[in-house]
Amino acid sequence: MLWVKSFHIVFVASWFAGLFYLPRIFVNLAMVPPESGAERERLLLMAGKLFRFMTPLAVLALALGLWLWLGYGIGRGPGNGWMHVKLLVVLLLLGYHHACWRLLASFRKGANRRGHVWFRWFNEVPVALLVVAVIFVVVKPF
Repeated sequence: MLWVKSFHIVFVASWFAGLFYLPRIFVNLAMVPPESGAERERLLLMAGKLFRFMTPLAVLALALGLWLWLGYGIGRGPGNGWMHVKLLVVLLLLGYHHACWRLLASFRKGANRRGHVWFRWFNEVPVALLVVAVIFVVVKPF
């Protein structure tokens, strides 16, 4: 079980690295002047490669988390209400991941209408979700 837990943590941390960095690329894309086609294409290439890299990391993190939960019973039974919050955080992260995919598609089509300030705030969402998840997993308040 400790091997599964270790790799779960590694893949979660790696997935979060992508969730932290991809919106920073969006900030830069939102600031690219219209005449800077090469810069825009380079940032789109970086964003696309990062998204393709972080998606399998998310799948592995989820699979290992399910293994811990369903296979080893971590977070199951009485006194494990914290797991409900963690699962909610995971669902919100999956929604955020999907939102990143849609925003990337919008940038690729040249249809983005949001400014760099919006993306700076959007970039804070995974930070807040990580804080909530870590507190509930470590402290287990209920």
